[in-house]
Amino acid sequence: MPKIVSIHSFRGGTGKSNTTANLAVVLAQMGKRIGVIDTDIQSPGIHILFGIAGDQVDTSLNDFLWHGREIEDTTVDVTPPDNPGRVFLIPSSTKPGEITRALREGYDAKRLTQGFRRLIDSLQLDVLMIDTHPGLNEETLLSLIISHQLIIVLRPDHQDYEGTGIAIKVARGLNVPNMMLVVNKAPADLDHGALAGRLGEIYRCQVAGVLPHFDEMMRLGSEGVFVLRHPDHPLSRLFRGIATRVEESGT
Repeated sequence: MPKIVSIHSFRGGTGKSNTTANLAVVLAQMGKRIGVIDTDIQSPGIHILFGIAGDQVDTSLNDFLWHGREIEDTTVDVTPPDNPGRVFLIPSSTKPGEITRALREGYDAKRLTQGFRRLIDSLQLDVLMIDTHPGLNEETLLSLIISHQLIIVLRPDHQDYEGTGIAIKVARGLNVPNMMLVVNKAPADLDHGALAGRLGEIYRCQVAGVLPHFDEMMRLGSEGVFVLRHPDHPLSRLFRGIATRVEESGT
């Protein structure tokens, strides 16, 4: 059964989009058909990880929301070579006028959620991954309502801890059926197992993985998807473990 997975963070800078892109590629390597939709319309960027510059985004989610395009016509096939599955990206526009319009007018969230379901059917997706805008706004809340699973990305940082607690309370109030945490940018000298156990107890939520800080990720600088550039790296193995948990979790 197809499922919708929202990847969220309460604050920016957690590595949410990087996590989304890497999990999408790993799931496709497992033979799945994956859609990735950038609903961070105010500050889009996940397209860069898939090798698409902002001025190369010919069609975008904005065209569906405001300009009458069908949502399936805004997709870009970003499937890596020799991959048994598929990855389809629906980017958001980087044009200043489109971003300003989103800030000024908002958009029809009901049309967007209807587009999600149409996209799943038309592309025969196994998983639709929603890269959300950080924080909690109306559009993000509607994404959570229709999601089968929520992944919250956070850093080992007290501001992130407090914000994550708020996000979890809201998600539980919306009856999101399945939640898991991914801790990112953890210092190497932390006890990662103890950290996962402590956060699991505090939030009463599965910790799918603790991703250490690696200089290789920093040097990559969003110029590509890490698991493709460094397939044998320990971080890539951790991404594969998280993707397995996503794939095995029920809807």
